[in-house]
Amino acid sequence: MTYETLTYDVRDAVAWITFNRPERFNAMSPLLVRELCDVATRCSSDKTVRAAVLTGAGDQAFCAGGDVSEFAKRLDDVDLLVKEMTTYLHAAVSRFAWMRAPLIGAVNGVAAGAGLSAVAFCDLVIAAETATFTSAYTQIGLTPDGSSTFFLSRILGPRRAMELYLTNRVLSAQEALDWGLVNRVVPADQVLTEAEALATTLAQGPTEAHGGVKKLLQTAATESLESQMERETRFIARAGASADGQEGIRAFLEKRRPTFSGT
Repeated sequence: MTYETLTYDVRDAVAWITFNRPERFNAMSPLLVRELCDVATRCSSDKTVRAAVLTGAGDQAFCAGGDVSEFAKRLDDVDLLVKEMTTYLHAAVSRFAWMRAPLIGAVNGVAAGAGLSAVAFCDLVIAAETATFTSAYTQIGLTPDGSSTFFLSRILGPRRAMELYLTNRVLSAQEALDWGLVNRVVPADQVLTEAEALATTLAQGPTEAHGGVKKLLQTAATESLESQMERETRFIARAGASADGQEGIRAFLEKRRPTFSGT
């Protein structure tokens, strides 16, 4: 399927999703969030996808957040516009969060507003040395969306998340690494190469187990100790009975590298 505001391509078990509005710093328009929701649904439903990469077109921005010019056009009913846009955006986030394939953020430039939210909802993040990160919501009198209050408070802790929201501080890539917002910082011309190498490695792994890890970490902050341990029991038992789990056990005993099929 062809999209107007992003690109979606699956090759070698890796889904490549690219915000494609470089002339607008890849800002999220009403059409982009609708298309992102469709892509997230397709990606999460495609059993051939075993890893995914989310990035932005051009060399200036990953995603500059919501397209404020679209808000300005509809000030009389901006509440309706925002509700429409967040319906699609939040559905996309949910699909990405619960799909089994790990989602890698390849942050090639500015990540602001909902772009920062997109960084937060990725499972792993590789950033260019030139990338910057900022909330920017309260700078224009708005509150956060796109799941960032859920993920950032868990990734950064409530104090640092509060600082980002209230001061609109701009983090450099190195600061983002120090804060734990990203996993790795690389030269700008190596972001996609590094993301591809990581995605390829993950796509060759036990995809169902990866999905189990994602689900367990989603519930860890809200479940009681006993409830979470029961979840762990169910997930590891299911993994042990899976084709990949049994392959991993045999490979360990035979002292060889396992060959996982994603099942």
